Amino acid sequence: MRNTELHYRTLALAGVFQAASLVKTLAKTGRTEEEAFLASIQSVFKLEAENPLEIYGEPEKFSLGLNELIRLFTNNKTPKDSEIARYVFSLLHLERKLAQYPKMLTQIRTGIERASFQANHFSPTHENVMANLASLYTDTLSTFSFRIQITGEPVYLTQTYTINKIRALLLAGIRSAVLWQQLGGRRWQLLISRTSLIQIAKDWLKEYTTKEVT
Repeated sequence: MRNTELHYRTLALAGVFQAASLVKTLAKTGRTEEEAFLASIQSVFKLEAENPLEIYGEPEKFSLGLNELIRLFTNNKTPKDSEIARYVFSLLHLERKLAQYPKMLTQIRTGIERASFQANHFSPTHENVMANLASLYTDTLSTFSFRIQITGEPVYLTQTYTINKIRALLLAGIRSAVLWQQLGGRRWQLLISRTSLIQIAKDWLKEYTTKEVT
């Protein structure tokens, strides 16, 4: 990778896209891609890391997010997924709100550390861990006047476990949004740097996976 910071920034943005895509699928089908779901949840617990690869592990685990990023920003006649785009921009907006409340950031960090012990005892995606992360999201980010509106099938949006998984994924999306911001990510870049984002996302897919988007 030539520009490590720029490539890491794109990977963090893909983390936001992956969380958004998984939220959409869960809300509409009650199911999700287990490997991608596990990777997103595990990233929540990596609070201390030398670089983003320590947070995300193997980039191929975020191929879903990289592919969604490419699809959204590619200028072609393929219909865009406006729902995933709405979740992504909502997560980026919510992260900016959160940055104004350092006490809440500390509260979230403490809650994640507590959930991490539980995840080590059970598993990162155990229902008790999901309930813990969902409660943390509800007690903090859900208290803002701006809230992310989830659309889907009522049969799934009334299931406690599914809702807990969705909230845990939103927390994962916020975690990636925080990292994206820390690495110099800005929302205006999504408008004027689309070509670079697409190419870098393809670089990640080409170098680490066999799922390159053409």
